[in-house]
Amino acid sequence: MAPDIASPKNEDAPLAVRWSGRLSLTPRILAVNVFALALLAGGFFYLDSYRTRIVDDRLEQSARELKLLAIGLDNAPPDRQNALIAAYARQTGDRVRRYDAAGNLVADSFAMDAPRYRLRLPSEEEWQRHVARFLDKAVDRIVSADRPPNFEEPAVDRASAWPELVLAAKTRQPQAMNRYAPDRTFMISAAVAGRDGTGLLATENARDITRIVRAERLRLGIVLAAAVLASVLLSLFLARTIVQPLQRLARAAVRVRLGRAREVTVPRLPERRDEIGMLARALSDMSHALRQRIDATDAFAADVSHELKNPIASLRSALDSLERVDRPDLRDQLMAIAQDDVRRLDRLVTDIAEASRIDAQLSRTRFEPIDLGLLIERMVLAREARGVPRGIRLAFARPRKEVAVVLGEEQRIVRVLDNLIDNAISFSPDDGLVQIIATVADNEVLVSVEDEGPGVPEGEREHVFRRFHSVRPEGEAFGKHSGLGLAIARSIVEGHQGKISIADREDMQSGARFIVRLPMAVERDPGMMSE
Repeated sequence: MAPDIASPKNEDAPLAVRWSGRLSLTPRILAVNVFALALLAGGFFYLDSYRTRIVDDRLEQSARELKLLAIGLDNAPPDRQNALIAAYARQTGDRVRRYDAAGNLVADSFAMDAPRYRLRLPSEEEWQRHVARFLDKAVDRIVSADRPPNFEEPAVDRASAWPELVLAAKTRQPQAMNRYAPDRTFMISAAVAGRDGTGLLATENARDITRIVRAERLRLGIVLAAAVLASVLLSLFLARTIVQPLQRLARAAVRVRLGRAREVTVPRLPERRDEIGMLARALSDMSHALRQRIDATDAFAADVSHELKNPIASLRSALDSLERVDRPDLRDQLMAIAQDDVRRLDRLVTDIAEASRIDAQLSRTRFEPIDLGLLIERMVLAREARGVPRGIRLAFARPRKEVAVVLGEEQRIVRVLDNLIDNAISFSPDDGLVQIIATVADNEVLVSVEDEGPGVPEGEREHVFRRFHSVRPEGEAFGKHSGLGLAIARSIVEGHQGKISIADREDMQSGARFIVRLPMAVERDPGMMSE
């Protein structure tokens, strides 16, 4: 989502960045981590299966034990049977009832001895029990647990009132059943049919099952709560280490875009050695380069304005004077000045246009292999055919063929060499010598252009590459050059990943030596094209 920028009235106040999306990184990080914890919450489903296994084991155990009691009663004398039932009830905590063949209740352990359990009504319990039952219901609803029927004592206690006894009489197999007591604890019942048509029923209020499950749920809840707390804290820490630096970078980027401050410091975050630190330093370098580019554009615009004013002022003066002058010779002189100013303006506009679009054109140009030795040789022959002024001689030391090969755009390279040769010719004395040398060293092609002129002072060697910086030889008419030739040459060379510099002549004679260094073309398969 793109950020919305809230512009404060005070420009010095920090810019507020409001994200237009509903979720920023912080809640998203929290959501991802909490979602992982939701898998841990699946432990509540395990609790349901754990509880089911305990209940099933208790039902099986109750039915098995009651079967043993029935066998004992079948082998015990009648006067010992009630005592055996009471002893069994005391040992197991069950309520044991015996029914005769007609289904009438003939023995009840609660009548023989003190009751081993008492059903509790929710209205009689403390509030903690109500909270526990509420959690029981909530978990059961979440895991969609099966709800057993409610346990109720029959109004008339007969064998037919107990479904498990009826089923045991039909199948002649022990039967067990699970129900809920009024306080939502488990009631485990088992029934066994005797060979003589009698029946045994044992009921138990298995409160220990509920206690065990609730204890396990409490432990799981504590672990889950601790995990959630740790995850939230770690998520907030992670979000802070990610979101806050990004917000600082976003605010700085907004300031750069709005241009409110001349110097916008984009935080470099040197302490960060991760991707965010790399992003911060990349943005800082980008903004610095952008600021330099803007400064250069502003300076170029100011220089263009200044350079255009002189010929325009001269042209205006000539045209204004032309209306007031009647003498033909003076009118011809003014027309010559005006024509010279027009040519000067045309030359300036052409060079300015080329200087302003060199970078953009080179970024889209497809570079091709260029043999500089062959290229320079053709250029020298063409100049000599046209004629070199003032008797100046051109000498070129040509390397072996296909040695000084670079990747580039031929017309741009020709422009660089033309500018350097023109510059050397203009500063050379009459009958002087301009030497052009092309060599190869350290995977670079070096092209040097030497003249016998006055040379360039060491303190001025960097300035001559500035736009509109023009130092012309004595006797040359003003306005013959735009002052952009060497600046254009440097832009083209740097666009080809090369360098251009000025040095003294190797023979220690007077004169200037311009050196162009371009990377050699990497050898490729003939069918491959290079950019």
